[in-house]
Amino acid sequence: MTAIGQLAASIPSPAQHTWYLGPVPIRAYALAILAGIVVAVWLTMRRWKARGGDPDDVLEIAFWAVPFGIVGGRIYHVFSTPAPYWGENGDPVSALYIWEGGLGIWGAVALGAVGAWIGCRRLGVRLSSFADALAPGLLIAQAIGRLGNWFNQELFGAPTDLPWGLRIDPVYLPVDPATGLQYAEGTLFHPTFLYEMIWNLAAAALLLWLDRRYRLGHGRVFWAYVAVYTLGRVWIEMLRIDTAEMVLGLRLNVWTSIVLGLGALVAFVVIGRLRPGREDGVALPGRSADPGTGAQTETDGDPDGAAQAATDEDTTDTTDTEASAAGPDQDPAPRA
Repeated sequence: MTAIGQLAASIPSPAQHTWYLGPVPIRAYALAILAGIVVAVWLTMRRWKARGGDPDDVLEIAFWAVPFGIVGGRIYHVFSTPAPYWGENGDPVSALYIWEGGLGIWGAVALGAVGAWIGCRRLGVRLSSFADALAPGLLIAQAIGRLGNWFNQELFGAPTDLPWGLRIDPVYLPVDPATGLQYAEGTLFHPTFLYEMIWNLAAAALLLWLDRRYRLGHGRVFWAYVAVYTLGRVWIEMLRIDTAEMVLGLRLNVWTSIVLGLGALVAFVVIGRLRPGREDGVALPGRSADPGTGAQTETDGDPDGAAQAATDEDTTDTTDTEASAAGPDQDPAPRA
């Protein structure tokens, strides 16, 4: 392919990643993250309702999970890519600049799960049920979020001569580790943001089909998400050339994906053997939703409450009987 033909067939990078509304910067990376969150919440609300939950629960849980996830994602990114922050000529303060990109999915999932657990406990619902409802939407959110990497011209792969190679502006061209020199202008790179978008969307469709076909429950949809996502992340991560912490010749994210993927596969199989099928409801054991208010109330393990309810019911029945016997013009007999 000629240089002109290669340029015509390649994927261009966006001309800018930030716009200004007066003094307020509007960043493409932030818009992509927010759009992903909105889509994930919408899909999770539908799936949560189908499982017997109140769709408004998703907003309550997201109130806790989203900020926890953003903080966790940033912490993991800084930990797995420390050089720009703590290395030579690094800037530790820039670790706070989330808008410049850099959210590690595993930190986001781990700390986001803590926030989701808090929200679920407050509502009296199962975290495993919520995770199953969330998993396909989480993959779609990740796919949309990758558009932010495209706008920021970051996290792309090695040079390629494929017709869908990604063009990078000269200011963002990295250094060739083989020569120590910056890559030549016009070099095309693997668009790993696009690879991961396609993989994530296909994986979300697979999870939706598996859940509908086999009625998965007890966290198995979530563990399937981890297993399928990590399978794609391994080969996509190995294409990338951005700075990363290396362990035994492999990027830290590759090792993380391998370990988590194997663990998720084991969890999926073991849970399927021990607890096949789907839960009867989303409430925690001993909790149920009040249909009038949505509040969670104790239903099991409360003999005093049950006795009181029975007493109230008997009292009501007695009053009604006495009123009927007294006749319409007489007061019921007084109760001691």
